[in-house]
Amino acid sequence: MDTTIPAWGPDGTLIPLDKLEVHRRGLRHPAVSVFLMAGAATLIQRRALAKYHTPGLWANACCTHPHWNEPLAACAARRVAEELGVRGLDLVPRGEIEYRADVGGGLTEHERVALFVAETGRDLRLAPDPDEVMETRWITLPDLHAEIAAAPQRFTPWLRIYLAEHPALLFDKAS
Repeated sequence: MDTTIPAWGPDGTLIPLDKLEVHRRGLRHPAVSVFLMAGAATLIQRRALAKYHTPGLWANACCTHPHWNEPLAACAARRVAEELGVRGLDLVPRGEIEYRADVGGGLTEHERVALFVAETGRDLRLAPDPDEVMETRWITLPDLHAEIAAAPQRFTPWLRIYLAEHPALLFDKAS
């Protein structure tokens, strides 16, 4: 499997680098995050234990890095299909944010993230890839905030950042 992703070099141009090296060095790189919504509930996934960082932690429906020269919307659709077995969603772009977070094991995510949201129903047929996802569940936003407040260590740093610093981009229907 190709693990090359784009990262910004010292001169500000994108260069292809190994994903693990990008995270070891904490280099700024493009990323994609997808939120699937069913009314007031969002789908969260628990990352597979074999993931090289943040294994077993809860995250939003899908997070990933684009391949070299892959459009962000195409990346979002590809990874929702690969991770959750879902195709054909209307993934609506909701803006971009940047964050930097320690993800453990000497690794740092420094991402410029394109956010996408899709409205669906709780009856959405999921077929998660067990190498990527160990569990999924729907949760209302108030309940998710309460669970994060009670046990933040059970959730990925980026999910905590998104909910604390960028909720309007994700959950405000007028965005």
